[in-house]
Amino acid sequence: MWHWEILFMNIQSIKNKIENDEILNNIASFFPNEIYLVGGSVRDYFLGKTTFDRDLIVVDEDAKIFAEKISEFFAAAFVPLDEINKIYRVVMPDKLNFLDITNPVENSLEKDIMRRDMTINSLAANIRTGEIIDLCGGVADLHNKIIRGVRDENFVDDPLRLLRVFRFYSLLGFQIDKHLLDIIKKHSGLIFKPAKERVQYELMKLFSGKYADLALLKMDECGILELIFPFVKELKQVPPNLHHHLNLYHHSVETVRQVQILYENSSDEVKNHMDKVSFGGFSRIAHLKLACFVHDIGKFSTWTIEEDTGRHRFIKHDDVGSKLIVPILKSLTFSNKQIEYLKLMVKKHMYPTAVVSAPDLNEKVMMRFVRKMEDDAIDNILIAQADRLSARGPEITDDIVNENISALNNLLNFYLEAKETLKPLPKLLDGNEVMKILNIEPSPKLGEVMRALYEAQISGDVTTKDEAVNFVKTLL
Repeated sequence: MWHWEILFMNIQSIKNKIENDEILNNIASFFPNEIYLVGGSVRDYFLGKTTFDRDLIVVDEDAKIFAEKISEFFAAAFVPLDEINKIYRVVMPDKLNFLDITNPVENSLEKDIMRRDMTINSLAANIRTGEIIDLCGGVADLHNKIIRGVRDENFVDDPLRLLRVFRFYSLLGFQIDKHLLDIIKKHSGLIFKPAKERVQYELMKLFSGKYADLALLKMDECGILELIFPFVKELKQVPPNLHHHLNLYHHSVETVRQVQILYENSSDEVKNHMDKVSFGGFSRIAHLKLACFVHDIGKFSTWTIEEDTGRHRFIKHDDVGSKLIVPILKSLTFSNKQIEYLKLMVKKHMYPTAVVSAPDLNEKVMMRFVRKMEDDAIDNILIAQADRLSARGPEITDDIVNENISALNNLLNFYLEAKETLKPLPKLLDGNEVMKILNIEPSPKLGEVMRALYEAQISGDVTTKDEAVNFVKTLL
C-alpha cells in the first residue's frame, strides 16, 4: 500500500478519534486557537490505543495563559511543570485524564517537530481539522513497525533518548532502524549525562513492556546495558552447568521473558494483582521483571566448583544478591518501597520451590508461606516459576520442570483461597510483657524472642496468649 493511501486512511481515523474525544472536541469547539495534538498521543491514536495524557501545542497564544483558560473551562487543576520551557499540565477533575500544554520550539511547529526523538513520536494533528503533519515519515514507520530517529544530533543533545529507543522497542516490539542502532553504539557513553531519576523512569517504562527481554538483549548489543548495570559483565562470566542450559546473563534475560509469558497466561485475579501500582508509579509486573533480571546477581561472588564432581555451587547467592542489589537501586534513585520489594524478590526467589519441596507438604507448611509473603505471595510464586522454566540443563528433565510448576500452581491456588479468609495475626504479647515473663532488660535477646514468637505464630504453633507465654518460657 502506498504511503499516501496509508496517510489518507489514518487521517480519517484521527479525525474520527478527535471528534469522539470529548475533551479535545470541547477545546476545538470553544477555543479558536491553532492547536495541535502531538507526539505520543497521536502515535497511540494511530496504534488504536487508549490514551489519557494528551500533549498539546498551542501556536498563537502564550502556553501558560492558554493552559489557565483550559483549566478554568474544565474546572481542572493547573500545574506548572517547567516554567523555563513553558510546559503546563491541566489535570482533569477525574484525576485520570490530563493535558500537557506548551508552545512550539522557537514559535515554529516545524522546528518543534524536528527536535523530537523518533519519527513515530514526531506526528502532529490539528484538533480542529484533523490535518496530519508528518514531516519525518512517521506514519509509514508506524505502518512498517520501524523505530527511526528524526535527526542524529537530537540524541546527542539529550542522551536519555538513547535509552528511550529501547523503551519503545520493549513496549511496541518494532524493529530498530540500523542507522539508529549505529548512532546509539557511537554515543552510548553519553548515557551517564542524564539525571539518574530520568534514567530510572525509562528503565521502568522498559520493564513495563511486553518485549523487555528483547530490549535488554538489544541494549547489550549496543554496549549500553553494561554501562547502566555493570554487574552484567559478571553474569556473562558464569557459564552453563548441569542445571542451566544458558550462561547466567542469558538465564537472567530468559527469566524476564518467562515471567511475561506466565503473566499473559495467568488468571484475571493474578493479572489484576500484577497490574496494581503499589509503589514507585509502575505496576508490580514491571518491578517483577526487573527482579527477574537481577535475581541471580549474587551468584558470581558465591560461585565455587567442586573439585571431585565439577558441580557449580552458589551457596546463599539469594541472600548475597539481596544485599548487592541495594546500592545499585539507590544509585538509580529507586524509592525505599521499591528497593524493599525488589530486595525481597531476590532474597526469596527460591522460597516457593523450597516450600513445595518439603518432605511433608501440608496446609500448615503452605499457610506459613502465605503468612510470610502476604501481599507479595503471587509475585514470589511467579518469579520462582520463571526461574524454573529458564533453567533446563542436562540434569533437569521435563518431568522435573512440570512437577515443580504444577506444585507451585497448587501453592498459588492455596494462597488465592486462603487470602479471602486470612485475618491479621493478633499481637499475643508485647515487649514489656516478654521482659517481665523472662525477667530480662531491653536487649538483642528480647528481639530474638519476639522474632521467634512471630515465627511460631506464622507456623500456627502458637495461637493463644497462654501458648505464647509458655513458648517464650521455653526459650530460656
